[in-house]
Amino acid sequence: MTGAADTVRYEGFAVSSHPANPRVQVVTLDKATLEHFEELTSQYGVQSLEYKPFLRFAIADALDKCCEYQLGRFLLATMNDRDTGAFLMEGDADVRRSLVDSDEQRDVFVKLSTAVSHLIGLPNFDAMYGKYYARFTVFNQDSSDSYLRQAHRRMELHNDGTYVNERTDFVLMMKMAEENMEQGDSLLLHVDDWQELERFYHHPMAKQAIHWSAPPSKNIGYVVEHPVFFEEDRNGKPHMLFIDQFAQPANMQQGLYLYEMGKSLEGDENCSNIRVNVGSMLVIQNHCWLHGRDKFVAHPGLKRELLRQRGRFTY
Repeated sequence: MTGAADTVRYEGFAVSSHPANPRVQVVTLDKATLEHFEELTSQYGVQSLEYKPFLRFAIADALDKCCEYQLGRFLLATMNDRDTGAFLMEGDADVRRSLVDSDEQRDVFVKLSTAVSHLIGLPNFDAMYGKYYARFTVFNQDSSDSYLRQAHRRMELHNDGTYVNERTDFVLMMKMAEENMEQGDSLLLHVDDWQELERFYHHPMAKQAIHWSAPPSKNIGYVVEHPVFFEEDRNGKPHMLFIDQFAQPANMQQGLYLYEMGKSLEGDENCSNIRVNVGSMLVIQNHCWLHGRDKFVAHPGLKRELLRQRGRFTY
């Protein structure tokens, strides 16, 4: 490991702080690292990864091997550190220049994201897509039953996993392709940077159980119950589970608490815009970070494909 004040070099990758938010670690993979990874995993197709869960760990090990087993240790340390808990992974400048919009390239993206998710934990089954990952596309026009695919509105800050009965420690979002896209950046706010955290964390409603349910497109046929501040970490700091779309308040007190919380989050000056380019992935500790998406500029040919994995830590 070597480096100056701004960038630290490891075997096969480099790390720096994101200019928009120094908590976010930018992990830049060398072109040689990715070429070696593709060589080691070329015999495995995406269908094989879907059918054989143990192969997902094999390609995770292959990626780590390309970095002399320094990458996995760094990613785990980053996700386990509340002060960071997020990284943006991308290829170096040579990699970004060489990307080609093709099915073959998107298959490589699936393998790379799978390797990363299995270095930090284990993805949950995604009921919306029917696999351990989901791929979905945003177009200029949409009539879906949630804000996920609606391009012309801001997707408000939230945590994932609010409406499922399994733990969602991390969220991975990878840009697979885009056309005619302007704005639409990811939005991030660390819980500890939320200016009104103390007001809502110590509110009488903070630990009161609330019902959460999802629309039909999520393929979740049950309702869960939990408070917004559902636990504390090992240092006694709060973990959150909040989303405005799927909360089902039972009374005026709950409804106004959630309304005021959403208003506070959306108005917080510490929210950061993070650009995720094609071939890059943003990975966050889901209970320490709230995330969202800025609205897109309207364009008849707008198209953006995103891959998502959500799961739990296994360390």
